[in-house]
Amino acid sequence: MKNTSTITSKGQVTVPIAIRKKLGLHKGDQVEFVQQKQGMFVRRKPPEDDPFKKYQGILKGTFKSAREINEWIHSLRENRQQW
Repeated sequence: MKNTSTITSKGQVTVPIAIRKKLGLHKGDQVEFVQQKQGMFVRRKPPEDDPFKKYQGILKGTFKSAREINEWIHSLRENRQQW
């Protein structure tokens, strides 16, 4: 199966309908370009399963115990109520 497209002056490409259907792509979906030994591939961007995963460990080393964390959260909540 050979599908081609032309790159516009803005770097945009229309993905042929056969490819969109095969990849299950719809308006608003994101794709990513992956370079491998065999060449460059375009694929649907995998969904981020856990939107909070990128924040894991961000406070590592900040607190010595779960008690300190709970006290910090409690103080944040108290300060928010004063707004």
